[in-house]
Amino acid sequence: MSVNYGSKRVVVGAHYGLRDWLSQRVTAALMALFTLALLVQVAWPGRRLGYDLWAGIFAAQWMKVLTFAVIVALGWHAWVGMRDVLMDYVKPVGVRLVLQVATIVWFVGNMGWMVQVLWRL
Repeated sequence: MSVNYGSKRVVVGAHYGLRDWLSQRVTAALMALFTLALLVQVAWPGRRLGYDLWAGIFAAQWMKVLTFAVIVALGWHAWVGMRDVLMDYVKPVGVRLVLQVATIVWFVGNMGWMVQVLWRL
């Protein structure tokens, strides 16, 4: 004889789970570390803030690679957050789909622009 102790929880909405939670934390940590590293280089005593300093910071290939990784992390972080908000608060599926596609296009365009600026330095 089987006993049913309540109904199974049906998880709908914003893809609840460890993967999204962890990706938000990892991308946030990467962006925070990058910001600290950049602030240390800019605020170093005796350095004068200007174009030459910024160009010098981003001239090294390792810094370009790290910045590219942070751009991708920023895009992913923003996408997970916006997707969750849209899935939680926009109920009509068609409207939500249009907003999600517009968000993806906006994020990819911004990330492309950031990479273009980075590689021009």
